[in-house]
Amino acid sequence: MSMTAPWVHYLLLVIGVLGSVAAYTAVNRLFAPPVEDEGDLSKLAKKEAGMTTAFSSLNPKGSLIDRLDLFLLRTFHLDVRIEELYMLMGRPAKPSPLEMLHMKEMVAVVLAAVMVYVSGVPALGLLGLAGFMLPDSIFKSRIKARQFEIMTSFPTFVDLTALTIEAGLDYMSAIERILKNSKSTSQLEIELQKTVNEIQLGYSRKDALKRLALRTGVQEIRSFVGLIIQSDELGTSLVELLRSYAADMRFRRLNKAEKLAAQASTKMLIPLFIFIFPTVFILMLSPMLKSFMHGGLGF
Repeated sequence: MSMTAPWVHYLLLVIGVLGSVAAYTAVNRLFAPPVEDEGDLSKLAKKEAGMTTAFSSLNPKGSLIDRLDLFLLRTFHLDVRIEELYMLMGRPAKPSPLEMLHMKEMVAVVLAAVMVYVSGVPALGLLGLAGFMLPDSIFKSRIKARQFEIMTSFPTFVDLTALTIEAGLDYMSAIERILKNSKSTSQLEIELQKTVNEIQLGYSRKDALKRLALRTGVQEIRSFVGLIIQSDELGTSLVELLRSYAADMRFRRLNKAEKLAAQASTKMLIPLFIFIFPTVFILMLSPMLKSFMHGGLGF
């Protein structure tokens, strides 16, 4: 039995590695968004994100890191996922798409090493593969912060667009006038300026607006783009559509604020039970406990 124990140990280790890879693949496919038939617009938006150049620089016959990067990209289809995250973050200078992949690899290796060092069991290092998904939470938090900044100024932008169109301008001239007179450089204005530049370069308004919705990933902007495209195709009044849409947005924001206010009393119970009530009980019971320790309760 002692002669076969090392062989069995290594066999279980290989099975554990393959099982971890299979589990990660299953979880990745389970929580991945449904695959849609991508048109030329989506492909163009992904190419604009700079991902094709970043990953095409990897050499299949180059260093070990390049080959590892290519193996992970091809096995788990990470190129599409990182493309989307990078585009939704607004194409920042740091981290680049390749750096995002290296962050995921580094966290997985460090977590695996810590698990082995703490437990002393090499097989538990396989749990470190879960660290491969941890950087996604950082990327998603940056995306949420960016989308929150966009939505902060978006209702005002819709109202200004409706007023400017009502004054006699078309919607693209209205957007250009708003951007020209604006003194801030929010994420919404940066994306709108990209849309204006694309139209000036020769892209159609419809495609440029759809790319705007792709880059932001905000449902309200997708609805806004849909209203503009619908108005162009059907010839309806865009001013009335935008006014109704702005009123609906204000109504939804008011409902959201009311829900948050209603939840505030419930959320306050947590700090009350953790911080306030124990302090009150200590102040009330400490004199009684002191009297009891020094001769009874006195009655």
